[in-house]
Amino acid sequence: MTGFLGALSDAWAEIRVHKLRVLLSLIGIAVSVGALTAVVAISEYQRQFQAEQSDRWGGRAATVVVSVNSDDGTPVDADEFDARFSRVSERFGFSHTARIAQGVLLDVQLPDGITPVAARVMDPAFSQIHRERLLEGRWFLDSDVEAMAPPVVITEPLWERLGRVPLTQHPTVTLSGPAGGTYQVVGITPRQGFGDEELRVDLLYDAYRARVDALPADAWTQYEIWMGTGQVDQIAPVLAMDLRAGLPEGQTVTVNRSDWAAQPGALDAQATFEMVTGGIAALILALGALSLINIQLVAMRQRVREIGVRRAFGASSGRVFFAVFLESLVATTVAGVIGIAIVVAVLRSEWIITSMFYGIQDIPPFPMRAALIGLLASVIVGAVSGFIPALVALRVKVIDAIRF
Repeated sequence: MTGFLGALSDAWAEIRVHKLRVLLSLIGIAVSVGALTAVVAISEYQRQFQAEQSDRWGGRAATVVVSVNSDDGTPVDADEFDARFSRVSERFGFSHTARIAQGVLLDVQLPDGITPVAARVMDPAFSQIHRERLLEGRWFLDSDVEAMAPPVVITEPLWERLGRVPLTQHPTVTLSGPAGGTYQVVGITPRQGFGDEELRVDLLYDAYRARVDALPADAWTQYEIWMGTGQVDQIAPVLAMDLRAGLPEGQTVTVNRSDWAAQPGALDAQATFEMVTGGIAALILALGALSLINIQLVAMRQRVREIGVRRAFGASSGRVFFAVFLESLVATTVAGVIGIAIVVAVLRSEWIITSMFYGIQDIPPFPMRAALIGLLASVIVGAVSGFIPALVALRVKVIDAIRF
């Protein structure tokens, strides 16, 4: 133990004496370890971002979509199936269910005239199932059904067409046609990307059905259920049978998962991304390690006389070996910690993450796995880059070193 502490003391003294050389050789290691840590951390943020994007399109894991159709194309009695769906959902104890009708067109009164606008008619739970993101305002509440002026959520381009009136001033939108009336704007959905100019109105299913006798012939309705991933495989087949029981002849019910996790090869893209970025980071780290080994070998040739003197004054082979070995190990570990600390400080900034992953909602904490991998990499690089020069130091003969 005394010999090890002595070797550690010698290594630290050597680092202090050759500060500039050590600093220059370890900048690359700090950058390499930081790059590796950043890549691992960014892959975790990418995983969260991908999950959220997928949830917006297909629903959270596990989301089941129920649809009913007739074989001859005749309209299905929506009210009767709504009641059937409600009874079955209550029996199963589902907490998040939503009806969604699409293909609805509404005539919206804009400053430049009446314009047909696409609409989605839905239940409040839709926002939770699909992680709906709002630019301003709020989503629907269950109590909104009883409001005198039913609430609507509109897209940002439509809001701009209406004059971008602040929501604090309780703006309204006027609809014409069967669902005509005044609706209060309570939320704004942001653009989904550059060039998105979609005009759309989202309104409550029950509020819409209270004003119209039936859904338009071109509209279609589906029913979504968000349930636990551990239950879906057992519940989905039973749910399908219960919904089909007693249906008129010629009508069929389909029950399928729509969430991203259920799609074939859903994880392949993420795994490929991690492999490519991880390989690049590992290559950078390997180049940094080779550079450090080269510098250490060159430095070792310059220290031959110093090592010979130490051996002449009684330094054991083990102490010389560990002094050279620990010099590299300690220095690279410190450099790795500095590189990791810089990456943690940068990636803990919410502004940085939201700039890299526009629209991410639930930003996870900095992944500890990334920091541990970076620290382990710095220790391994230090051990490898110290072991080879340490072996060279062991082969130095005292008489040759003094003559050097």
